[in-house]
Amino acid sequence: MFSLFPHTKTIDMAVRILRSLLSALLLAGLILPARAETPEEWVKLGARVHGGFGSFIPVGIRIGEDAMKRLDAKPRELSVVFYQGDGVPCPCSIDGVMLAIGASPGQGSAQVAAEKSPPGTFAVVVIRPRKGGDGLKYTVPISQLPKLGQINSTIQDPLARFNAVMVLPDLFTVEPVK
Repeated sequence: MFSLFPHTKTIDMAVRILRSLLSALLLAGLILPARAETPEEWVKLGARVHGGFGSFIPVGIRIGEDAMKRLDAKPRELSVVFYQGDGVPCPCSIDGVMLAIGASPGQGSAQVAAEKSPPGTFAVVVIRPRKGGDGLKYTVPISQLPKLGQINSTIQDPLARFNAVMVLPDLFTVEPVK
């Protein structure tokens, strides 16, 4: 068979081989997009979504990242219900959770409950797989509120606030929920 462009068969074959190789690598998990944000990216995202970056945002980021690992989930596979503690000035931490797990009120995967969390808690955060199954309940004790308030009043740099919250000991407890 005569062709004006005999090299096109070779190029087509090379493209097919390359596609097959890339598909195999993706399936094997050798090429995956990076999920984790840098601290600077978290601060930028949090400030853009929330309108500022106080210490409550990284509380939610830390909870969301923990849930993603424990539930072996990908972004947008989890939903969150946030219960704010009595005397806590705002439910800002849910913005951090939403960013970390890829949840959205518009998608029906994030909501702030009308009822308060139990006495003695800063917040209770329930995270579940959107497709069903067991989830996790995070409880942030009210004893963290003065620490978070001190971070906000003494540390003005948002990145330094993020870093301070990310190393707070005993920030939350976790238990399974059915």
